[in-house]
Parts: sequence; C-alpha cells; structure tokens
Amino acid sequence: MKIDQDLKKILKEYWGYENFKDQQSPVVESIASGVDTLVVMATGGGKSICFQVPGIYFGGVTLVVSPLISLMNDQVQGLQSKGINSFALHSGLSISDQNYIFDKCRNLDYAILYVSPEKVNSEWFQNRYKLLDISLVAIDEAHCVSQWGYDFRPEYLKIREQLSEISVPYIALTASATPAVQQDILKRLLSPQAKVFESGIYRENLSYKVVISDQKMEVLLRILNHL
Repeated sequence: MKIDQDLKKILKEYWGYENFKDQQSPVVESIASGVDTLVVMATGGGKSICFQVPGIYFGGVTLVVSPLISLMNDQVQGLQSKGINSFALHSGLSISDQNYIFDKCRNLDYAILYVSPEKVNSEWFQNRYKLLDISLVAIDEAHCVSQWGYDFRPEYLKIREQLSEISVPYIALTASATPAVQQDILKRLLSPQAKVFESGIYRENLSYKVVISDQKMEVLLRILNHL
C-alpha cells in the first residue's frame, strides 16, 4: 500500500494525474515490486509512464534503451519540461558532452538516461556503466529484438549480456507484438519469471476505411475538408 501511495504521489507531482490508467496500474506495481515485465500497449496508451514513475521511485539511474535519436530527444524534452532529470547519450554528442552527462547522472538523486543499443555495446559505455547506480533498465521498442518484428536491430540481442554485471529489474515495451515476437522478447531480454501485460492495439478514436475511386485527389480533398 505504501508503494502504491508513493507511486501516485510521483504521478501527481510531475504529471498532475491523481491515478494511473487502468492498464498502467498493474504494470507499474509489477516493476516497483522488482519483477521483470513485458508491456504490449498501443501507442498513446502511456507506456513511458510505466517505467518513468518507478524509475523516479527507485532513485538512481533508469537506463532507457531506445532505437532512434529523435525518440530519445522527444522523451527527454518532455521530461525536462516537467522538471524531471533526464538526459540522452547518442552519437550526435561530443565526447566531452557525453562525459558531462554521465557525470551528471552519477551525482543526482535520480536520473532517466536514454541510450541507443549501439551505445550500450560501445567500448566507451562498457568501461563506464558500472560506475552508475542503475536501478532499472527499460527497453523501448522491444520488438526490435526479434527477426519476426518489423524493425530488427541485432544490437538488441546483446543488451542483456552487455549489462550482465548489474542485477536490476527490466521492463520491455512495445506497441504491438505477435506471440512469436513476444516469445523472442521474453527469451532474449527478460527473466523466465517475467510478467506479461497486453492491453491490445484497439483504439476507439482510430478507424480504417477503404475508398475505391478513380478521382483520388478529389476524394482526398473532400475527406480533408470534412475533417
């Protein structure tokens, strides 16, 4: 109960929400209890909060593995606008900037640090990450670990091995994953005791419709004007 109250306090302080969404609550509780967790949740469902709130709760460094610099920068800017300690390490930064960010993360009560899978596998990171007080590892776009996924990145296969010297909870997140992809994620990124939370990909505010027409531009303009 105390954990639940502390998590909601963080949610209220930084995001302004009184309660988690229904699909977020069991995920946050699982991670906060130290259990490896796989989250399959539609885009817009609030996946990021599922690791950001527990990360602040744990203290130390939440290491977030993300495949694209643009995704990292968007997340970091959003968090910093809320007053949350958040940084990104990527190839677009000079070594001096990377060292500065690394040292900042070592000296803060908590920090959310975004890195690419390639950065995790780099010699620079491997020589330093054990100096960080890493309390949680979040792997975003986790379908990238699977050749059955839609954006296979072989560097994802090495994440668990490259971080083998730390023993912390892992959370893997993706917007969609077939059963085969889920099994790859569980096998390659998470422990055998991991919990799986799948909220489905259906969203009430989205619909699909096929319009057959030889006047494509006319139909497109009519649709756009209507919307």
